[in-house]
Amino acid sequence: MNRSQVVRDMLARKELVVAPGGYSGLTAKIVEQAGFKAVYMSGYLTAASTLGLPDLGLLTMSEMARNVRAMADAVEIPVIADADTGYGNVVNVVRTVREYEKAGAAAIHIEDQVWPKRCGHMEGKGVIPKEEMITKVRAATDCRLSGDFVIIARTDALAVEGLEAAIDRCHAYAEAGADVVFVDGQRTREDLEAVPRRCSEVPCMMTVGPLTPALSIREIEKLGYSIAIFPVICVSASVPAMLEALRRFRETGEPSPTQEELMPLFRSMNNLLGAPFYMNLEERLAGGKVAR
Repeated sequence: MNRSQVVRDMLARKELVVAPGGYSGLTAKIVEQAGFKAVYMSGYLTAASTLGLPDLGLLTMSEMARNVRAMADAVEIPVIADADTGYGNVVNVVRTVREYEKAGAAAIHIEDQVWPKRCGHMEGKGVIPKEEMITKVRAATDCRLSGDFVIIARTDALAVEGLEAAIDRCHAYAEAGADVVFVDGQRTREDLEAVPRRCSEVPCMMTVGPLTPALSIREIEKLGYSIAIFPVICVSASVPAMLEALRRFRETGEPSPTQEELMPLFRSMNNLLGAPFYMNLEERLAGGKVAR
């Protein structure tokens, strides 16, 4: 079973697909080792980690697809990937879908923002006409290389046109062939409850981000969502810890962790990254003559 089929199987079984957000091969491996069945490639974090820039449409499709490949190659679990607006018109959407698919993504979401887009939890968003997005959804679903590849249609209309318009767009995108619909930027529990209730003909995805009420997995399941992404869960833990470690180092001159603490961490990292496999392979192919 390919990884797109894994996602489809989970959706068919009504099993909530929980996908913590990653931004590299390393973070994807950490998500996998933690026991999750999917990982989300965040555009926000891809921009932050690769360029040190905000999510304002500054990344190209090729840069995003390169990160998809790095993450997909690092893990066995499905990668659900942010594909922004498809990076242009319907012709660009076709190429985006195929490049992401070839890179190893199991599913992508394409949004109806104007380009250049911005993070769905930032102010100042704009959306393209519904009819234009419908053509993008049709292009994505008609031109994917495999019918298993999961197309998620995201709308950012909630912040621009209101809840009724966002739900209307979800219905239209589902009718155009989207496998899953996604309303981004929800601010209230009422909004979160309304989407899966009123778009019950199609699986719904939600994100837990800065604007969205921080619901538990159990609460999300009760609301009827099929996919839940948690884009910042890894980085919100790692960045404050890194800043604090560097602050202490700057102030004290003493690196942390100590050598005694560092060796177990080093071994753990090597195991996570698969070093024993490659070292054993090297030794086997060299007939046991590799110097250590």
